[in-house]
Amino acid sequence: MMPSAPSPLLVLGWDAADWLVMDPLLAAGRMPSLARLIERGSRDRLRTLEPKLSPLLWSTIATGRFADAHGILNFVEPKPDGAGVRVVSSTSRRVKALWNIVSQSGRRVGVVGWYASHPAEPVNGAVVSNVFMEDGSGESVHPAALRGAVRAACVSEAMVTDASLRPYFAGCAVPPRTDERMHTLVHEVARMRSLHAATLALVEATATPSPLDCLMVFHDTIDTVGHRFMECRAPKMSHVSAADQRRFGAVMDALYIEHDRLLGDLLDAMASASAGAPWSVLLVSDHGFHSAAERPVIVDVTKEERAAMEARWHREHGIVVASGPLFAIGGSAAGACVADVTPTALAAMGLPVGRDMDGRVMRGLLARGECVRVQAPAGEIAFIDSWESVEEGDAGLHSPEKRLDPFEAHEALKQLVDLGYMAALPEDAQAQVELVRRESFFNRAVVLMSTGRPGAAIESFRPLVAERATESRYVLPLARCLMMAGRDVEAAGLLGRFTAATREANLERQLLLVVASARAGRADESRALSSRLEQEPECAAGASQRATLAEAALVRSEPHEALRLLGAAGRAGRASAAPSEAIPARLARVRAQLALREWELAAELCLDVLDVDPSQPDANYLVALAVAWLDGNGERSTPFIDAAMAHRSGWVDAVALAAALARHRGDAAEARRFADALAGLVERARAGGLAPAPREPWDADAWTAAHGPRSGA
Repeated sequence: MMPSAPSPLLVLGWDAADWLVMDPLLAAGRMPSLARLIERGSRDRLRTLEPKLSPLLWSTIATGRFADAHGILNFVEPKPDGAGVRVVSSTSRRVKALWNIVSQSGRRVGVVGWYASHPAEPVNGAVVSNVFMEDGSGESVHPAALRGAVRAACVSEAMVTDASLRPYFAGCAVPPRTDERMHTLVHEVARMRSLHAATLALVEATATPSPLDCLMVFHDTIDTVGHRFMECRAPKMSHVSAADQRRFGAVMDALYIEHDRLLGDLLDAMASASAGAPWSVLLVSDHGFHSAAERPVIVDVTKEERAAMEARWHREHGIVVASGPLFAIGGSAAGACVADVTPTALAAMGLPVGRDMDGRVMRGLLARGECVRVQAPAGEIAFIDSWESVEEGDAGLHSPEKRLDPFEAHEALKQLVDLGYMAALPEDAQAQVELVRRESFFNRAVVLMSTGRPGAAIESFRPLVAERATESRYVLPLARCLMMAGRDVEAAGLLGRFTAATREANLERQLLLVVASARAGRADESRALSSRLEQEPECAAGASQRATLAEAALVRSEPHEALRLLGAAGRAGRASAAPSEAIPARLARVRAQLALREWELAAELCLDVLDVDPSQPDANYLVALAVAWLDGNGERSTPFIDAAMAHRSGWVDAVALAAALARHRGDAAEARRFADALAGLVERARAGGLAPAPREPWDADAWTAAHGPRSGA
């Protein structure tokens, strides 16, 4: 048994919580509990991953592993008997969650409401699963002695009184419950309050014989309510009536304020249960949620279309707050992503971090680390090859016979049907399972693509495209992966066949084809299509679309054309004053300036982007490139190159630049280290069928001629 940490840890999840909503509330003094945490700790942004789907992301938060590794790939999965689908289950997770690791380390842990935590796992402590309100089997609560208290904690919709809802309507009368939107609000508020009451019951029940060492609690209400009511928040959206904005415009702010009240209640209860011992808190969200001009308009669509489009509401950055004895005051989590939560929690509690985890420790948040994201002193953080191979201690996992891959189980059943050993499934059940299978495999492919593994993603997308060759949501990601892998001729051919088969004027497809044709050496074709698209209203007004056309112009070695295409989107104002989608246009302009050898302007534009997002990898790399040309020795480029490599691992361009600058400085050891790393990356790329050559504008011979011969090996 490992010794307890100096402070117990609360890991609290608020799905879709966003600083853009919380900061005005904090400034107005309306979230005092959160304000106290921030005052005693650190706050920052937390980058999400693709696809922005909650079961995948919260399972990544709980494991430190990407979704292809932890195995939770959808909201639902096939039932073991193949007769339809069920909510995704803890028995399908393929790796240990943080609560399993804490339990295995001999410490006590509590879990409430986490995605994919049903059935409850038999950990050293207590679990209330995410379906505790709907479950009648008893499998949602561990241990069994806690079930009565959890059942008593449930708040019914009838118990959510109009009086308790008045703060949600800012002086307006509470709408009648016959309104469909009110049904959603009442249901979700009842669930939120039930989950909070269950958490308090769990904290009280586990106070003896010894208090918990770690508590993990998850609320999804901000996200679920946001999809119905964020459109009513000011400023007014064009499709929302003035009456609806007056009636429902305060719902989201009131919901955040109630989350803050529940946070204060929970902190008080935990302090009481631990006899006054101070808790540390790690509060995170899986992504943000659009609340202003970037809110999507989703009207006049079917339920199926709406389900596919709702993720447009999710912003790239969520939140992280770290407070208490385990964490620094005024620390930084710059560049951190959702996969970094479990490694950071383990390090904070003094437990080893798995080297096989995809996330990293947010060292700048730890009390014993510097407030920067740098390599910590040796021995500060313990590591282990993998928690999956640790057998000592009880991780509280389900028995092996319960832990089945639902898709493998379905295939086994299908084989029995094919062999005649059992009757065929009803057609509606087969259709359900088939849709879930296809969407889950699609989500896995997106995970591979978005985490820099295009070779593996290509092999995952191919079967989907073979089944659905005319569905753009499968074909276009495959084309993107082919382009990421440097297989531009193949990508252009795929897009051409898709066009011939569908005859649809798909703008995304045409933009991809402009770039793919340029990369494939078909400059005339690329130029002609670009000229046509430039006249399209969406391209004329869209900064990101014109940035794509500018990218193709740069591939064709036409930097002046790229600047013309960018126009005001590339020149006007500072990036900090522009919406987030202006950043691709800004970076395209930087690349054009580099091609024209306008180093100082390129560097200034990059720094503008870094004012908005200090962890933006392309901006860090490009400013390193510009500064290397400006100062002649690359010393001032080093921190930017380090940041670029930290925020995008395995980046051939950045490693090649670091090696070249180290050679020029005469730092033979550094040059050799980066050269070895580069050789390894190139070898792995070729083994994966990728094109490993750098694509950025770096002319080593011209740079050396301008700044003198290399001073070292």
